[in-house]
Amino acid sequence: MPFVENQGDRLYWDEQGSGEPLLLIMGLSYPSYMWHRSRPVLAQRYRTIALDNRGVGQSDTPPGVYSIALMASDAAAVLDAAGVESAHVFGVSMGGMIAQEFALQYPKRVRSMILGCTAAGGPHAVQAEPAALQTLMRQGMTPEESKEAIIPFIYDPATPRERIDEDMAIRMEWYPAPQGYMGQLQGIFGWEAYSRIAQITAPTLVIHGETDRLVPCANSQLIANRIPGAKLVLIPHASHIFETDQPGVAHHTILDFLAAQQGSAQRSRA
Repeated sequence: MPFVENQGDRLYWDEQGSGEPLLLIMGLSYPSYMWHRSRPVLAQRYRTIALDNRGVGQSDTPPGVYSIALMASDAAAVLDAAGVESAHVFGVSMGGMIAQEFALQYPKRVRSMILGCTAAGGPHAVQAEPAALQTLMRQGMTPEESKEAIIPFIYDPATPRERIDEDMAIRMEWYPAPQGYMGQLQGIFGWEAYSRIAQITAPTLVIHGETDRLVPCANSQLIANRIPGAKLVLIPHASHIFETDQPGVAHHTILDFLAAQQGSAQRSRA
């Protein structure tokens, strides 16, 4: 199992597939195994590199707050360990925040960027409804209670329960410790990039489910309006976990975007 150390803590990462490198960054309290629906599709064409963010999966769970900038440096350490100078970067939810910060801190390492179901933080961010925020913050629930409480906010009502249960089986197997969950959540609350993302020059796809109740899709419009040349795609009948709600549409959109970046790079070298 590949591990890399960053700032005294050990991080798990692995790779699948071959081709141009594609760094995958997962969201709040989810392990890299939660890429189970998309990664097999992406790995057919790309060298996918995924990590467990600090506090989840097989990575260390140190005390304190995990700032988004710290987790972006974790991603950079993983690329170093993989021997990759630059990669396409795909982050969802909190992973999309890490991807934005990564693009700001390490601009030469980003070939292109995909920001899924995420926000840019700060006072401009469109907040979730109070019930969703209360569910995120509730303490004292069992893992099973927590799992059931969040489902209405992250999946479209039309998504088959069997598909949701496939995700939740992974969630329950790698359920985070309280410190890991709160370390990440506090990092989210302490971060903003809205004032800075106009500096991002990497080709960017912003993708979001229209029925997302956890991170409202208006946040994607704000991001796309700020990043020069960003492409915005809103998926109907999809919520926060849009790759489970509408996997066909999501994968087609993502692969088309990535293929266009490869074509542009080839033309610029010609």
